[in-house]
Amino acid sequence: MVDSLKKPSFDEMRPGIKVPAKETLLTPRFYTTDFDEMARMDISVNEDELKAILEEFRADYNRHHFVRDAEFEQSWDHIDGEKRQLFIEFLERSCTAEFSGFLLYKELSRRLKDKSPVLAECFSLMSRDEARHAGFLNKAMSDFNMSLDLGFLTKSRDYTFFKPKFIFYATYLSEKIGYWRYITIYRHLESHPEDRIYPIFRFFENWCQDENRHGDFFDAIMKAQPQMLNDWRARLWSRFFLLSVFATMYLNDIQRKDFYAAIGLDAREYDIYVIKKTNETAGRVFPVMLDVETPEFYQRLDVCVQNNEKLTAIANSNTPKFLQFFQKLPYYVSNGWQLLRLYLMKPIDAMAAHGTVR
Repeated sequence: MVDSLKKPSFDEMRPGIKVPAKETLLTPRFYTTDFDEMARMDISVNEDELKAILEEFRADYNRHHFVRDAEFEQSWDHIDGEKRQLFIEFLERSCTAEFSGFLLYKELSRRLKDKSPVLAECFSLMSRDEARHAGFLNKAMSDFNMSLDLGFLTKSRDYTFFKPKFIFYATYLSEKIGYWRYITIYRHLESHPEDRIYPIFRFFENWCQDENRHGDFFDAIMKAQPQMLNDWRARLWSRFFLLSVFATMYLNDIQRKDFYAAIGLDAREYDIYVIKKTNETAGRVFPVMLDVETPEFYQRLDVCVQNNEKLTAIANSNTPKFLQFFQKLPYYVSNGWQLLRLYLMKPIDAMAAHGTVR
């Protein structure tokens, strides 16, 4: 009984190599895009800012940062039971997301090399950063006797096709929300070192600056393509991607609230803060922000959380699969309705909110 508590059960491809988590709507996505369309982009309107960002990438401020020190060299068996399982899941999700970025950026750098040298080098250097992050996280998993076969992940995952402008919306938000997630955890643990149960959190301050610079790069690209930001379609798509990113994070994190409790955070309060800060940041480039200050925003997300708990209970029941679909259907419909209502909430004009003119 004690051993089963200490070592949560994961399916393994081979000893110590975890079967990747099943793909769902809430798992990190792998992306591909129209590389020819990307290569045809004219970035001259904002090329100076992009070149300045490229110089920051070349400086490689974190080249000596991701080095494991003596604190890692110990047994982590005291992190056991459900806490251990949740921690491994956190590391896996984070590693998969970083590795997804590496694959996309590396392919973009290769495809753009002869057509847009500035963009190609920026993507190459961002892929360097993402590879470091993914490798550091995967090595952390090995401290818990588990790791991912990243080569297998490359070949086995489905790739979602997005047109370039949607890649920019999605990756900009992914990088910026990553910044706010990492820095918020870091600042909390800096104030409460007793909650820092594992040394990887010490690296989050510098780590999140990589995320921030990557987000600034996508900000600069979108400003070089003003048609991506300044028409009615941009307003609708901005709302869609903001809601998608916020809802995905919220539903994932509340489902794993015990992990955040283990490091002294209330998952709901943490997410509300990260959503608020990311929404404000996005308002400096997107034409609209979501009204995340209204209680209705989180009340509707909480309904989705409750629906997902019921869906999980049904999936884990002994009910035949063909009957489970009919049991699940009302909760799927409810989730869709809640998200639609959130999407239709009146957004906030970003220029008015920030007092800026584009």
